[in-house]
Amino acid sequence: MERELALEFVRVTEAAAIQAGRLMGRGDKNGADKLAVDAMRAMLDTVDIRGTVVIGEGEMDEAPMLYIGEEIGGGNGEPVDIAVDPLEGTNLVSKGLPGAIAVMAVAPRGHLLHAPDMYMEKIVTGPAGRGAISLDAPIEDNLRALAKRLEKPVEDLTAVILDRERHQELIRRIRETGARIRLISDGDVSPALAACVPDSGIDLLVGSGGAPEGVIAAAAVKCLGGEMQARLLPEDAAQEQRVRDMGVSDPRQLLKLDDLVKGDDVLYVATAITDNDLLDGVHYGPQFCATHSVVMRSLTGTVRFVRADHQLNRKWPEGRPVTQLRRKN
Repeated sequence: MERELALEFVRVTEAAAIQAGRLMGRGDKNGADKLAVDAMRAMLDTVDIRGTVVIGEGEMDEAPMLYIGEEIGGGNGEPVDIAVDPLEGTNLVSKGLPGAIAVMAVAPRGHLLHAPDMYMEKIVTGPAGRGAISLDAPIEDNLRALAKRLEKPVEDLTAVILDRERHQELIRRIRETGARIRLISDGDVSPALAACVPDSGIDLLVGSGGAPEGVIAAAAVKCLGGEMQARLLPEDAAQEQRVRDMGVSDPRQLLKLDDLVKGDDVLYVATAITDNDLLDGVHYGPQFCATHSVVMRSLTGTVRFVRADHQLNRKWPEGRPVTQLRRKN
């Protein structure tokens, strides 16, 4: 993929974040999600690609736009697959809590797993933990192996887990090792990224969450050289068949990072809507709003943080929001 596309995709997530952030803390998660979807879809049409949504808002009969299989982009560029979550953490925005982002992953055609909308078991750690963890190993063994690699006691490890009833036994076992736990209410993409960043305070993400979010997280992990393993968790025969239809012969096979994101060229782009461990959320002023984004490319290992000011209340002739930048003095 052309590296010039990176900034173009930042504009896409910025637009979604700016619009969704307007409803932060107002208790309207569906309204915020719609604003993000509309803005992301409109801005994608300005990018000169031939894109196909492989992870999006659902099937065509479930979503009016950004549906799985939708063709997007200007239509003159290279063919790419796109995984999008215009608002990851709808409840977080609704309640004004940290951790909501607008996020997408982009890779050459056929390089992203077409993960169905079901649960996925995940384990993620940073580059130092490569080869030390396994989804098939007991959590106690994973923590001991990771502590050895990081050269610190198990008691100093911090694991992130979604605060769900299904994780109670896993939480109990982790606590018995002495490791610390950070429970999160929603949104496990940003914590997966943080687990790959030194000094983030997070050493491991573990537990089950959404499969589509797992693929987007895998793009970030690949860009940062981390380790991720996953397993789809179909709940009935219909879901098992859907997994097979998407190219996974064994619905419960262990998926490694290269199964989730093939090749060595993937882009991960995210703009914070509310503050998180790595990014500041959208802040609005009288005439401008400020955004904070990250864009990463696995091929080069480049990680860019982008701070931008955007002039408010301006429109393209077609009525799309503008993300015009203002230089700071």
